[in-house]
Amino acid sequence: MPKTYSILFAVIIINIIIVLLLIFKINPLDSFRRFYAWLTERLAKINTEKTTERIKRKKIEKEKNNLITKYNNMVENLIEDYHLPLTLEGFNTVLTFLIIVAVIFIFLFVKNIILSILVTISLTVAGFTYFITQARHGESAKIDAIMDAEDLLCPLAREGVLVAIKKVLESKEQISPMIRPYFMQFVDNCENHGYSFKRAMEVLNRQLGPKFDSFAEKAIVFEYNERKGMADIFLDIVDENAALREINARKNRIFREMNREFIIKTALIFLFVLYSLTNPDLRRFMLFTNLGRTINAAMIITVCLSFARCQMLQRDITIKKGGS
Repeated sequence: MPKTYSILFAVIIINIIIVLLLIFKINPLDSFRRFYAWLTERLAKINTEKTTERIKRKKIEKEKNNLITKYNNMVENLIEDYHLPLTLEGFNTVLTFLIIVAVIFIFLFVKNIILSILVTISLTVAGFTYFITQARHGESAKIDAIMDAEDLLCPLAREGVLVAIKKVLESKEQISPMIRPYFMQFVDNCENHGYSFKRAMEVLNRQLGPKFDSFAEKAIVFEYNERKGMADIFLDIVDENAALREINARKNRIFREMNREFIIKTALIFLFVLYSLTNPDLRRFMLFTNLGRTINAAMIITVCLSFARCQMLQRDITIKKGGS
């Protein structure tokens, strides 16, 4: 009986809403559109104010090395890597909305608010880890391209770094399209925009990142202090690149093994879930009991956090190797 009364009450409420909409000639879609426009405008205004305050505070105060600062730096790096049309505050607004929707959606299945929050957090961590990993792969490809370019430039540098870069640029296949525009801009800055060699090399170094620091420093020293036999300083870079490639090859073998083990373990969990759905009693237990739903949530959390941990270990090793 209570269930019948609940259904009847819901039907009455829906009818009252429909009557009110008809009486006041309210267009629900138009009202929703106006509310959405007001909400987005309000959020944009709030986020702009917060962004302005954060930038001012960043210029005045020294950043503290805490969890919030690390999160902000991570998000800003993601926005830059993926060229997202968002500020830090805008990203946080979108993320908050997605988290709320995810919690509500997951709650419909697990019927437990705490488990819903835990599953959502683990999915968020896994999502961040995935996008950071993809950005890291892109950065690794860029570093490989820089090493290839350095290996071509270093033997030719004795004729002059600018001359060496122009020679290498003559062939479209020699420098990766990923970094080729930066070298073309360097030549253009030197020859057409009145940049000094040092200034143009600093711009190129900033565009290519820390991996190019050594070459840029030696190029500036060589340009302004050229002496007989001094060009041999560039050959050290070729040796360093060869050692780094060997380290990367070993590192990648270790990472492939780690990823293979993770995929096998995840596949076993997935097979267990599929098996549980084929048996009527087990399916009823896994989907319609509190304990079964808790087990499902625990499996999702375990997989997400294991994935995050596996990728974070790989990132840490990359940083150590790159810095060694």
